[in-house]
Amino acid sequence: MSLLDHILRNLRSGASALAGLGLALGLPAPAKAAEAIHIGTADWIGYAPFYVAADKGLFKKYGIDVVLQDFADPAQMPAALESGAIQGNMYTYDQVITLVANGHDYQVVMPIDYSNGADALVAPKSITSVAQLKGQKLAYPFATCDNLLVVYALASAGLTEADVQGVDTTPDNVPAALLSGALAGATYEPNITKILKMDGGPGFHTLYTSRTAPGLITDVLYFGKDYIAKNPTVVSAVIHGYLDGMAFMKSNPEEANQIIAKHLSSSVDDVKAQFEGVHNIPQSEMAQYFTPRKDALSLFTSGKLIGDILVKRGQIPAGPSIPDTFDPSFVTKLNASN
Repeated sequence: MSLLDHILRNLRSGASALAGLGLALGLPAPAKAAEAIHIGTADWIGYAPFYVAADKGLFKKYGIDVVLQDFADPAQMPAALESGAIQGNMYTYDQVITLVANGHDYQVVMPIDYSNGADALVAPKSITSVAQLKGQKLAYPFATCDNLLVVYALASAGLTEADVQGVDTTPDNVPAALLSGALAGATYEPNITKILKMDGGPGFHTLYTSRTAPGLITDVLYFGKDYIAKNPTVVSAVIHGYLDGMAFMKSNPEEANQIIAKHLSSSVDDVKAQFEGVHNIPQSEMAQYFTPRKDALSLFTSGKLIGDILVKRGQIPAGPSIPDTFDPSFVTKLNASN
């Protein structure tokens, strides 16, 4: 036996002896490191409970450490999921509809929020009606949620996307697009607040918002169907940590708002204003999203509406079976345990 082997053997023996002594004295065993779970996200006020829970380490008591991975372009999230770079994702339900309709097995495990004014079509103050956008340049992301708002808004004025000059861009780049030639744009907070405060422009206002169609833009937490089957404890832990984040926001609003403002690169006052445009779904309301209802606060209703829009846009061949897009078992178990 070499000298190095002898030293390593003694070190291992010494470590085992110390561990045994600790147990004999009634000392706790060394804590197991929390499992790192990477979850995709984007800057959005509705994800605030996740920001707070991650910052305060609230997931760790459930044996996981959630690492939030920001995407400036949410259209890149599915590729990250497919590659295994992230294990789960939070974004709008239309992304899940698109994935499932195109043959991918992903399922919503929890509704997070719905936009109630925090997504908007923004235009110069001289534009007072959606009809005035006909023939004009309109900047918005073609492959993410605000294309739904654009379609919905244009339809309210008897227009379609063919009636405007669409400029495809990311949500975060809409402010720049407005300063470089686009007349109007569609995006979400905190970008809307940035646009309304921009210098060098004509002065903008919100022309049409998601408040007109509550439930159309619903954010959800989703994972691969296979991942859910193999890791139900992890999925449950993510949900519990999120709910703890919501509880912390309620009991410690000032500290929570500081955390959220830092994550969104916004002021606390802006964070408070942005909260007015989103409804974070409490546990007591979650089950209704998995239940057939006539309003858009059911995934059955919003999913059908989203599917119809995406088919018309050529983004999916046909709408998926809505029950295939979610797994309600985690919310069901939560409610049964309370």
